[in-house]
Amino acid sequence: MIYKFVLGVAMSNDKPLLVYAVWTLPKVITSVLASVNYPFLGPYLLSSLSHAYPGGLPGLALLLLRVSVGGLFLIHGYPKVLHLRRWAESIKTPVFLCFISAWTMLGGGFFLILGFLTLLATLPILASMLFAILLHLIEGKPFVAIDPYLIPNDQYKGPLGKGEPPSWEKAFMYCVMLIAIAVLGPGAYSLDAVIFGR
Repeated sequence: MIYKFVLGVAMSNDKPLLVYAVWTLPKVITSVLASVNYPFLGPYLLSSLSHAYPGGLPGLALLLLRVSVGGLFLIHGYPKVLHLRRWAESIKTPVFLCFISAWTMLGGGFFLILGFLTLLATLPILASMLFAILLHLIEGKPFVAIDPYLIPNDQYKGPLGKGEPPSWEKAFMYCVMLIAIAVLGPGAYSLDAVIFGR
């Protein structure tokens, strides 16, 4: 199994082999984990902490949650990748941490939408959101910001975030959604369900 994956990567000029290499990656990781006496971790480590891929209405709800959260992280991650230095300076964080966080959001969001390696996609984004909460707590920002209509007119500059007080409410909500996806899994309407089966 491993030699097929390596062969596919080595000959990546040929698109079918590259697609085959990407398609076999989860199976390679699973077989490696199984060979080191952790067979129970194999597919679940890649997909979710759940042992099932629910279909029907629960599966559709998981699809909606996964695609929504993944899409939001694509939207948030893309400008951060493009303007990495400016973002790092604005939050007073080292560029390499911002680099990791931005690419985690972008790549993880894409993988969440596909439902591919879902657990591996959620955990780095979850770590990034926990770090965001930590930064807000260090700066003494509240959990929930005051509603904009309660801010005096001379201090509030509009609905686009300019002048609105920061809080860590949004990062917390993302954490809750990511934990739900990690625990419940991607559902039947995902690549993980196709690859790992029921």
